[in-house]
Amino acid sequence: MRKVLIAAGLVASAGAATPLLAQDTPALSTQLQATLDDFVERYAFPGATAAIVLPDGTLVTSATGLADVENARAMTPNTAMLAASIGKTFVAATVLALESEGSLSRTDLLSAHLGDRTWFDALPNADSITIGQLLHHTSGLPDHVHISAFQQDWSRLTTEEGDFDPEHLVAFVAGEAPLFEAGTGWAYSDTGYVLLGLAIKEVTGRPWQSAVFTRFLEPLGLTGTFPSDRPDLPGLAIGYVARDNPFGMPERTAYAEGRLLWNPAVESAGGGFASTSADLARWGHLLFGGTAMDAPYLDRLLNGVPVDPDAPGILYGAGVAIYAETPNGTVYGHGGWIPAYVSSLRHYADHGVTVAFQINTDAGVVDDSTDLVPTLEAALVDLAIAWISREGAEP
Repeated sequence: MRKVLIAAGLVASAGAATPLLAQDTPALSTQLQATLDDFVERYAFPGATAAIVLPDGTLVTSATGLADVENARAMTPNTAMLAASIGKTFVAATVLALESEGSLSRTDLLSAHLGDRTWFDALPNADSITIGQLLHHTSGLPDHVHISAFQQDWSRLTTEEGDFDPEHLVAFVAGEAPLFEAGTGWAYSDTGYVLLGLAIKEVTGRPWQSAVFTRFLEPLGLTGTFPSDRPDLPGLAIGYVARDNPFGMPERTAYAEGRLLWNPAVESAGGGFASTSADLARWGHLLFGGTAMDAPYLDRLLNGVPVDPDAPGILYGAGVAIYAETPNGTVYGHGGWIPAYVSSLRHYADHGVTVAFQINTDAGVVDDSTDLVPTLEAALVDLAIAWISREGAEP
């Protein structure tokens, strides 16, 4: 949902359809466990999971703390959490896959796919928005998440029975003034990705989640990733929010049996998946390593645009934040925040390492009163890079 992106393949000849080997490196696993245990003690959050994929595809995972505090359920590496905006990486990759298949093009006007909708002409920049601009957040669309009418309607939207209609979200920006002329600026917009989800459905004739499943989740063996399209998501870690959170939720955001108090389907294609850190790390390693699909796509994925004139080293590609100037070289990834859950996915291209973690609370993160996220990101990549340097692994 919110812009937490600045918080955020198998190298052999196996091809896009081969999942990474779920091997373990005992000494690194022990160090990863110790790191997580130290963080849960220092920052006093309920629980977390983390995963590292090494240059040779080895996957190392760990977990700490509790997935359900009240019922003393331990967090495990297989515990899923809401991945929030990291889902944009799946949506964008699906658009690129459809482009490779000839079903659409990034240069297509959005009107070519959704122009017959009754609300379409009321969209800001309706007649000029392209698919590529939606991918890169350069459409000039406002973000419905930050519109007061949406925030005031949150409770109703997230407690209504029945299937959630994403067109309800588009309605919040209808009639609004554009932030800028399409293609002339940058502004993060969940609404833009909701529209991409609708366009995917229009092109494929199936829900956008199905398009993601058939092109990526199933062939890549990402069995721990599934749509967060209903309140009842079995096995999901219970999420916790600050007592004074802006959504008026109780600190525990689920009923005793684990069903969420609200419907995460409200996120739509702005995110839309629950996942594990292991799956997120494997996905990032494949996606940013260039092996997530058979057709060439990295040039289109990583063709970034500046997000801020004052931060020339930060770009945004097709559903990916690009950090061109970091102490660890070029970094690709995305962050994710949704009430009670924080996720991070980062691929360190110069080292061939991918790191992901998830935490089942947003207390202190949503209001920037803690340095937990950047500090944990730094600790995990330092651990991974030190390991490959010591072991002599090649990226």
